[in-house]
Amino acid sequence: MTSTAKLERDIEAAHLFDAWLEKARLALETPDVDRFTALFDDDGYWMDYLAFTWRYRTFEGHAAIREAAGRTLAPHPVRSVAVSAERARPRLARRSGTNVLEGFFDYETAHGAGTAYVRLRLHDDGADPTVWVMLTTLQSVHGYAEQSGTNRPRGHESDDGTMNWLDRRNAERAFTDRDPEVIIIGGGHSALTLGARLRQMGVDALILEKNHRIGDNWRKRYHSLTLHNEVATNTLPYMPYPTTWPSFLPKDKLAQWLEAYAEAMELNVWTDCEVVRAERDKASGLWTVRIRRSDGSITERAAPQVVLSTGGHSGVPKLPRIPGLEDFAGRAFHSSEYHSADDHAGEQVVIIGVGSSAHDIAQDLYENGAGSVTMIQRNPSAVISLDPCGTMVYAAYSDDLDPADVDFVQAATPYPMLKSTYQWLTKKTCELDRALIDGLESVGFRTDFEPDNTGFHMKYLRKGGGYYINAGCSELIIDGKIGIRQAADIERVEAGGLRMTDGSLHPADTLVLASGYENQQEGVRQLFGDDVADRVGPIWGFDENHVMRNMWVRTAQDGFWVMGGSLMEARLYSTYLAVQIRADLLGILPREGLA
Repeated sequence: MTSTAKLERDIEAAHLFDAWLEKARLALETPDVDRFTALFDDDGYWMDYLAFTWRYRTFEGHAAIREAAGRTLAPHPVRSVAVSAERARPRLARRSGTNVLEGFFDYETAHGAGTAYVRLRLHDDGADPTVWVMLTTLQSVHGYAEQSGTNRPRGHESDDGTMNWLDRRNAERAFTDRDPEVIIIGGGHSALTLGARLRQMGVDALILEKNHRIGDNWRKRYHSLTLHNEVATNTLPYMPYPTTWPSFLPKDKLAQWLEAYAEAMELNVWTDCEVVRAERDKASGLWTVRIRRSDGSITERAAPQVVLSTGGHSGVPKLPRIPGLEDFAGRAFHSSEYHSADDHAGEQVVIIGVGSSAHDIAQDLYENGAGSVTMIQRNPSAVISLDPCGTMVYAAYSDDLDPADVDFVQAATPYPMLKSTYQWLTKKTCELDRALIDGLESVGFRTDFEPDNTGFHMKYLRKGGGYYINAGCSELIIDGKIGIRQAADIERVEAGGLRMTDGSLHPADTLVLASGYENQQEGVRQLFGDDVADRVGPIWGFDENHVMRNMWVRTAQDGFWVMGGSLMEARLYSTYLAVQIRADLLGILPREGLA
């Protein structure tokens, strides 16, 4: 497309969007439920993140949209509807064989400032565009807009002229004169992104990290680890990676960045801190968090809000039940304790499990001197190539697009649309990966792409695991360099290895139990007790609204939140969790959602 043609197309998109937005403005600012409903196609979707429902909700079709709008628009009067000045400009595109118009608009509600993304169907008969998908969000609470960009601090703030910036930072980080408003347990990428959002919204947060340094949760992982998706997907809010960085980040590079991020974002972090218990006083509404320092001393801090952010894992290893494991004469440990192949030179190593960590550990061992490596498969797994298939899920992200805008578009995907998209994608990736899949199955590796053929990423969303993006281990399995055996063929563990059902002994010096982690609810149970854990319930996997259970949202336990997910999810949902916490501290977040 020539530059002139592109300019003409951009102008057309702007005019079309302005005309549609005027109708939307009238519907929202009145508010007029019938006008609002009429904006949508018969099978259109209205998705809301906090702006009108104070929850994550999806409404499909006119009847559901009208009913939800009738309950939510009046309590949240809208004003100042306008094309977003900070987001991507409106554009014409083609989605799933349909001509569409996409754009962002901003608005204000009674509680804060919001942004919406809308995808409009264009009709060949000249009829007005209708909404295919609209995602409305609340981006900040009135009086607490993020202190960034044009709203950044001036840098002249001082108490009495005797303290410079460093003096104030040291005093702020020490918390000797106050308790925090929020205590975040965990110092990984999820905790840091949430901490950064909260700080910009004026919330005083303390982050507790058990390791000696921020980033140690990556530094201490196995030597060869790199991320399996590209940097454009994995940027952190406010601080994009340098454009000179590699597409796939080594673990230590990411670890160094996280440490620098915590400092640059002026986050109040205490390292070498292990939380041993947290309890809530019902009368005061305050959590008391007991903290063990590196010298063994115990200190306490109180806060009205606590966030558990110990990563995608609960921190509670899930150990497989294998008869005779206690009789094994070699070393047996969970995969979280694996550090380097150097510790296993010349050994016969058996890995129980075939998830991502199991594959990465197996490859590291094979390439760095282990005598033999065998993986034991307990359940079928989805395997796809890193390139081209593994990157397809994140293909919308690129270095020339603002990841925050792409996050919006990705979030604006109702579950039925998400499911059909993943089915299409899985069919395509399985075709492209046919030789890889056939090669694995020919040596006894069992593959599975979900009963509804939605593939590896839906496995992640539903179960948190059960897949591998191939970074070279699959070829080693296919070539017989790494063995594969089935758990069903193991009778028991003996001192020297695995006794198989055919009577043979598979020798082993080391067993690596790459069997995953318990549901994060068990991590809640360890720190907060049975009552809180049972009240919160299971964490992760879709709930009845096709939202992650108890993640990034108000739980059934007052003042308790869970933050986690991938770097991309942390970047997206940190905004919405920070808004909810800010609103709860102000007393404006309803106990129950409005829809």
